[in-house]
Amino acid sequence: MLNGLYILDQGNFDVIYGQTERKRIAELVHIPAAPVTSAAVRQDLKVLADIDVIFTGWGGPKMDEAFLAAAPNLKMVFYGAGTIRGVVTEAFWDRQIRITSAYAINAIPVAEYTVAMIVLGLKNAWQFAMGIRRDGKYPPYAAVPGCYGTTVGLISMGMVARAVRERLRGFDMRVIAYDPFLSPDEAARLGVELVSLEKLFQESDVVSLHTPWLKETEGMITGAHFRSMKRGATFINTARGAVVREEEMIAVLTERPDLFVVLDVTHPEPPKPGSPLYTLPNVVLTPHIAGSRDTECQRMGRTMVEELESFLAGRPLKWEITREKAKVLS
Repeated sequence: MLNGLYILDQGNFDVIYGQTERKRIAELVHIPAAPVTSAAVRQDLKVLADIDVIFTGWGGPKMDEAFLAAAPNLKMVFYGAGTIRGVVTEAFWDRQIRITSAYAINAIPVAEYTVAMIVLGLKNAWQFAMGIRRDGKYPPYAAVPGCYGTTVGLISMGMVARAVRERLRGFDMRVIAYDPFLSPDEAARLGVELVSLEKLFQESDVVSLHTPWLKETEGMITGAHFRSMKRGATFINTARGAVVREEEMIAVLTERPDLFVVLDVTHPEPPKPGSPLYTLPNVVLTPHIAGSRDTECQRMGRTMVEELESFLAGRPLKWEITREKAKVLS
């Protein structure tokens, strides 16, 4: 039986690896020690000496040369969270250690949140609810876009946006997308119409951003994009705040109270004290809740158990990440 070790903060261990998952892992792998934090491992690298597999997640260890030198038997890492960018290094890849991640599973609640916000946006639900609370009465009749025949624009067709697209198939709406790396054939398979970023903002009733924060994407969404949006349109950001030029966005939202934004992420996060994002009537802020939270996290732990079972049986891993794939997902 292989030797395994949990390396992550106690809070993350508790929410990712529930009792059922821990029990099953213990049936398959010998766990000789209690969970340890990344900081504790750094102080005593000897705990890695006989470890074959590591179970981790948010707060996982940076597996650099010193870490790997202390873990000569390490063969497999099960990362029960999203991006592995913070834990892998070139030394890790050079050792040809395998790793699997729950990144696709973490996309599920983000997609669910996004679809909910799309529907609320198309119904102008936030505007009505906030106006009724402010005015103490129902508003006069006003037209709403609704979910029939309207246009939703998705920016960057990664794992989350694809999950959103699948969930939107039950709606009678047009879905357009901007992604310079998506081929026409793949776009057709996904059922999206590829358009320019400018056209997406101009034609969408709801725009949903799913672009990762990279040097190349920082500030990609500008005030001009917001200014070009249709009257009454909604913008949703569950990606990263730094992809949007927030000061420019705020200026447009001040000029155009008809526009509405739902921001689960900002930059900085949370916004600075006194930021107009706290008080603008056409802004809804949520505290980075779109991703896996609390009991949702156990779905990621369950996925790691399934990957462990496949690994021990010699079957292909569904969510394994290679050096090449990591570049695409980062």
